Amino acid sequence: MNTTSPGHPLIAELPDLLPAEHIVRINTPKEDIGSTRSYEWNGWTFRVPPGVFTPGATSRMVHERLLDGRIAVRGLVYAAMGVGLGVEAVAAGVAGAAKVYALDVHAPSVECAAGHFAEFATTGGELVPGVGDLFDPVPEGERLDVVTFNPPAVSQRVSDDPDVVRNVCEGAVIVTRFFDQLVRRDLLAEGGRVYVALSNTADLKAIVSHAVHIGLSPALEHRHDWEDGVVTHVFRFTEAVTA
Repeated sequence: MNTTSPGHPLIAELPDLLPAEHIVRINTPKEDIGSTRSYEWNGWTFRVPPGVFTPGATSRMVHERLLDGRIAVRGLVYAAMGVGLGVEAVAAGVAGAAKVYALDVHAPSVECAAGHFAEFATTGGELVPGVGDLFDPVPEGERLDVVTFNPPAVSQRVSDDPDVVRNVCEGAVIVTRFFDQLVRRDLLAEGGRVYVALSNTADLKAIVSHAVHIGLSPALEHRHDWEDGVVTHVFRFTEAVTA
């Protein structure tokens, strides 16, 4: 991870990483992921099988923006990174995306997302499910117009359960690797947009600095203060314009 980038005015405005003990306290797992559960949103009831996580409030910021068009996907190629239950994929399909990549390292989550897409996004475009590390399932030559990611970037390990780790606390490296793959493989279409939801439970300044260093331009789409020390940011990244 590069932290010596030329910088961007937004970086100086970002909050510092929260103290470790605070991060652990507010991110200690409470969900019984070994059980079958349900999740309701926008009048839809999603089945949540064992091993799949229910979305939290930060994820809903992304879902809502996809559905209402603030993150515009109509007629475009969209990738839901870390698709999980599949709510982003469904919202994008209902909003008119031409193609939806449902990407996750967890095969049962991708299967679950595909089932929900078939059930709820009945007028949506093509769904392309993909199991693998980050963008590995995306074929060479594909170009993505819109990507969203609510990454498991919490900086402190809050559990030894590998399912919790992959969903919560992989750390900043999962985001910097995401950016590296995106840029190295030239996956963004012309005018493409990448939306990443991050809180100050992750090292925001280091992550955004890395993105700038490899040629991405950040903008702040939304900021939410949860009044418990945590501040969530929805960033929009595009390819930087070079002179």
